[in-house]
Amino acid sequence: MYFAAFKKHIGLFPPVRGGEKLRRAAAPYAGPKGNLQIPLEKPIPYGLIRRIVKARVLAIADKSR
Repeated sequence: MYFAAFKKHIGLFPPVRGGEKLRRAAAPYAGPKGNLQIPLEKPIPYGLIRRIVKARVLAIADKSR
């Protein structure tokens, strides 16, 4: 997971992968390539980011088995 600061938003990469529930929760922040774009004028969705990171860690752990 990594992020980048832009003029009007914070980008969170790589694209969100996970269950349908997680993708629906991330949909309001979806960028053109599946990454997240969090507008600077809105609060940072820390809970959502936590869920995305946990899903990514589990996906990587599954691949290593």
